[in-house]
Amino acid sequence: MSEKKKGFSLAIIGCVFWGLSGNVAQDLFEQAHIGPMWLVGVRLLGAGLLLVIWSHLTLPTAKVKALKTRAYLPRLVCFALLGMIPSQLTYFFAIKHGNASSATILQFLGPLFIIIYLALKQLQWPRRVDIISIVVALVGTTLLVTNGNLNQLALEPLGLFWGIMAGVSQASYTLLPSKLLASFDAKLVVGWAMIIGGLCFIPTLITTKVAALSWLNLAEIGFIIVFGTMLSYLFYLKSTSYIAPATT
Repeated sequence: MSEKKKGFSLAIIGCVFWGLSGNVAQDLFEQAHIGPMWLVGVRLLGAGLLLVIWSHLTLPTAKVKALKTRAYLPRLVCFALLGMIPSQLTYFFAIKHGNASSATILQFLGPLFIIIYLALKQLQWPRRVDIISIVVALVGTTLLVTNGNLNQLALEPLGLFWGIMAGVSQASYTLLPSKLLASFDAKLVVGWAMIIGGLCFIPTLITTKVAALSWLNLAEIGFIIVFGTMLSYLFYLKSTSYIAPATT
């Protein structure tokens, strides 16, 4: 398989897992009455621990330790706080105040912000195909949030706000770790970023009282941790090693 096809495959699979986790999260919000803050904390710490353990078992010790040196640690913390946490939290808030399908579509406006950022950074106009993509994305999003009636919103304002913020955070999540991924294995970078981000939610996890969860609820949380977080983020970011971030 060529590198381009590998990149496309990883990006598609990662996004499929991410989208499915949104539907599962919506069910947890509605049926188990779990809050977004609690669920984000659990998924980050759970997936992060699994990835870090996996990294320590499969990667050279020197490579693992190098990530936590002065040269790379600030970038890792920046990625965790400005990329990992916002992308998770804004998406789940968009689901909570809207629904999983609209939240996912709005979040994947991220490429629009990536294209604009790269155009400003490189001081050149986007490619024609990128401009067409931006127009199509904006028209589609307008139809989504208005149902074709420009005089009213089909989504709650908070759902729309958090969905757009999810798109912005998705762009920062895609762009921030590029230098780290050039030097380190994706699962090591993603794992430690998730743990750093998850630690910020410890107060919420300690103080929040969660009602008794059914076996189905626990299975849903497990799915979100393994497929919707660990594998979706790993595949999505790994794809940027083979194809451009805007393409991903």
